[in-house]
This record gives sequence, C-alpha cells and structure tokens, in this order.
Amino acid sequence: MPDNLLSWITLPWTLRPDTLLGATLLLILAALLGEVVWRALRWPRLMGYCIVGTVLALSGGGLHPMGPPTALRLAVDVALSLLLFDAGSRLNLRWLRSNSLLLATSLAESVLSAIAVYMVARLFEAPVVVSLALALVGMSVSPGVVLRVVSECHAAGQVSERVMALSTLNTLYAVLAGRLLHGWLQVDSADEVWGELARALFSFCGSFLLGAGLAIAVAVIARRLDLRNENSTMLLLGFVLLALVIAKTLQLSTLLVPLVAGIWLRNGSARPWVWPRHFGTAGGVLVLVLFVAVGSAWSPAVVMEGGKLAAAVLAARFAAKTLVVVALARPSGVSLRQALALSVSLLPLSATAWVMMLDLAAVPSPWVRELMPAFLSALAWMALLCSARWPCSTACAMRARSIPARWEG
Repeated sequence: MPDNLLSWITLPWTLRPDTLLGATLLLILAALLGEVVWRALRWPRLMGYCIVGTVLALSGGGLHPMGPPTALRLAVDVALSLLLFDAGSRLNLRWLRSNSLLLATSLAESVLSAIAVYMVARLFEAPVVVSLALALVGMSVSPGVVLRVVSECHAAGQVSERVMALSTLNTLYAVLAGRLLHGWLQVDSADEVWGELARALFSFCGSFLLGAGLAIAVAVIARRLDLRNENSTMLLLGFVLLALVIAKTLQLSTLLVPLVAGIWLRNGSARPWVWPRHFGTAGGVLVLVLFVAVGSAWSPAVVMEGGKLAAAVLAARFAAKTLVVVALARPSGVSLRQALALSVSLLPLSATAWVMMLDLAAVPSPWVRELMPAFLSALAWMALLCSARWPCSTACAMRARSIPARWEG
C-alpha cells in the first residue's frame, strides 16, 4: 500500500514529455520562448516553438518515429485542419485565371520537384516505394509555416501572396497523389485493383463533398453571426472538429477536407472574409502544440541513419523549385530577386508532409523501416534550418521585395 501511495503521489510529477507536468512545462516554455524571440528579435513566434521541439529531439525526448500517441495525434490533426482551412480560404482562383502562368509555375515546380527527388532517391538505391513517398515530400510545401510567418510579420505583396498560393496548391497536389499512392500500396493482387480504385474514388469524392458541406455551414454562420465574436469562433471550431470526426470515421482525407472547405469558401462568393486569427485562443494553443510536436519528431540516431539521403533530397527539391520559379519569373510578373525570395519561401517542410508520411507508414510493409529515417531526417534538417532563422529571413524577403499587386484578379 505505501508503494502504491508513493507511486500515486510521484507519477504525475515525473519530468517527461508524455506526463502532465512535462507537457505543461513544454507548453509554457514554448509560449515564453516564442514571445521572447518576437519581442526581442522580431522573429516569428513559431521560431520559439520549433527551437523547443528541436532541443527536445536532440535530448532524446522526441516523439516515436512511427508517430505520436493517440491524444497528441488528435491535437495535431485538429491544428493542421485549422491551418489548412485558413490557407485554403486565401487561395483566389480568379487570380489564377487572370495569371495563368502562376498556375503553370505551380504545376511545373511541383512535378519537377517530385521527379528530381525520385531520381535522387533512386541514385541512393532507395526502393521504388520509398522513392515515390519521398517524391510526395518534394512536391509539398507547408502552408501552415508560410501562413504563420506571413501573418505574424505582416508580409504583403507579390512574394507573400504567391508563396501562400503556391504552398496551398502544392499541398493539394501532394494530398491527392498521396491518396493514390496509399491505395496502390494496399493492392496485393490484380483482383484488388478495382476495389482499391473504388475506395480511392470514394475518398476523393467524399472528401470534396464533406469539404463543400463544411464551407456551406461556415458561410451560413458568417451571414448570421460576427466571426470576430468568441462564441462564433468556438462554433466554427466545433464544425471543423465535426468534419474531422466524420472524415476519420469514413476514412476520408483529413488533409483534403479542410483544404477544399477553405478554397470553396473563398471562391464561392465575392464577399471578403474576416477570420479570427487561428480560430481564437484554443486554435492558437493547438498550433503551438503542432509545431513543437513536429520539431521533436526525430532523433539524432534517425539523422545518422538517413541524413545523407535526406540532405540530397532537400537539395534536389530546392534546386527544382528554384529553376522553375526563376525561369517563369518575368512572364508571370515578378523580378529575378523576387523569384529568388519566392524560391527560399517554398522551403518549409512541416506538419502536412509529416501527417502524409504517418498515413503511408500505417500500411503494413517492410519498406516503412527505410522510409521513416529518410523522411524524419529531412524533417530534422528543416527544423534545424528553421532554428537558424529561415522564417525571419523569408518574411523580410517577402516584405522587402514586394511590388504592387497588379496581377490580382
């Protein structure tokens, strides 16, 4: 009895990230450090969140390579849904119609990045499936990181508008391609092909319909309530959570649903939307947890195992995106300096790619053991790069190299 009593008293105070005390202290530390770097250095607050996650990973207290525990995964999914919803609501399809070269830039740099990453992975003798999965990483850009940097640093102009549009479009391409790859990996024989195609089609159509339903529900709320009101904000958050639960229950894409909802909402009406920043205080806490979790989702041992392949993949990805963006800069209406700033702004690789890889890793297959070290090493390099002032330099580039939005549709 005394031993049980002692355990009951001391267990909640155990200083580990997976205990209540450890998680609380990490939350406080991340919030304080984020505020310090913002007030003292004018760096985005996510710098502080990423630094805390990076230190946690370097100390060996990071997340398990195969993903976070259930409760933390739910928080990650909700936070990412909020960010994707916000990112989708900023994509103006009329602008893409008036400047078709911007859409061409998006398609070209996504495809070329995927091809370059696939070829580099094959040169490192990675299996075909691993190379394809890493190609999805090369295609994607984290809209959450871009959105936070732009909003916190008040970046405005063509570079910031374009990087938000390109990151949203790249995420859309990567999520769609990821669902196809996930379905293909489920096929064990030729007889299962049609069944998996039917499931993939159901996932696509169901995700689009659910996203449209979420957008319509939010539009109805916005017409009757003030979205800046705290109660309205919680109502919006409740609808996003409901859509996430339905998507998980029906095995739809939890990434595609909020992204489609945001795009539908932005382009379904000419009326400008005024959003509460990150859906209020609750959303801000979830976003903080998201970036700390992503920053800690690796370990030094993982980097030692897959670091060289990851570095080569990231270099190929950056080179491919830069090549396309610079080549199409003048025709699409930006200068060479702005194109270079835009290329740097397309570097972030964060929660979206992480969740896609976790979904792929859930498929029982021996190649998962080779995929996760390479991907987590890429995530580690990006976390270290983030801690080395990437967001600050990117935000300064977006602000300093802005031009009038003469291409706005």
